[in-house]
Amino acid sequence: MKIRSEQLNDYGEVFKLNYLAFGNRDDESKLIESIRLSDGFIPELSLVAEENDQIVGHALFSKAEIVDQEHCHEVIVLGPIAVLPSNQKTGIGGKLIQEGLKRCEALGYEFVFLIGHPTYYPKFGFKPARNCGFEIKQFDVPDDVFMVFELTEGKIKITIKGELKYPKSFL
Repeated sequence: MKIRSEQLNDYGEVFKLNYLAFGNRDDESKLIESIRLSDGFIPELSLVAEENDQIVGHALFSKAEIVDQEHCHEVIVLGPIAVLPSNQKTGIGGKLIQEGLKRCEALGYEFVFLIGHPTYYPKFGFKPARNCGFEIKQFDVPDDVFMVFELTEGKIKITIKGELKYPKSFL
């Protein structure tokens, strides 16, 4: 399996993959299209997993903000992430997450946030964000699904706190 940045000619296959992975719904596929057209899109953080010249997984990391009383801090959000149904539970999603986190760190970001399954993402080091001083008000989500990954150990204690604001492309 090879992980690489998504290319323009992958868009159709990525749309179909997300459609199939999310139960024949196009909500996530349309969300990806919206994010690609936004200022928050970072092409090198839209990752595909390829096996035998077929895209079998996709993960999108894009920009968001943490807002405190005085400042806005640029952070990354992970989502959507999808694996073809026939390839699920084989480690592809985990490899996409790990590669994406490495790339986010290499680009100088400190935090990656997500709204996701409370038992899956902690395997990769994500922890409940509200326990770390972060809030989210745009979406009504339980504490255990709103998570953060600290790319630089110790940054949560000494840097920012505040509200995660997803960009308009997510709303």
